[in-house]
Amino acid sequence: MLSALSSPHRLRIIAFLASGGRNYVSQLAREIGISRPLLHLHLQKLESAGLVTSQLEVSDDGKALNYFEVNRFNIALTPEAIAEAVKTLTTNLEK
Repeated sequence: MLSALSSPHRLRIIAFLASGGRNYVSQLAREIGISRPLLHLHLQKLESAGLVTSQLEVSDDGKALNYFEVNRFNIALTPEAIAEAVKTLTTNLEK
């Protein structure tokens, strides 16, 4: 989760969805001011971390729209939580 929240773009996506409710990709890209391909990459990262969910819907005119909404979450950042997160690091930091 911390990795997913480490990007300013992803923080803006979370903030927008939290304040505006669910939205579809094209509208979300316009609101945030980034390209749809870049938005998709950020949304995939957020979704794999469990911070957002998506739902594909078909509009009345037959267009497929992928709606995203933020999931409720509460992260307690404690020394113990950091110790658990360190176990998932893949980069060797030893010198």
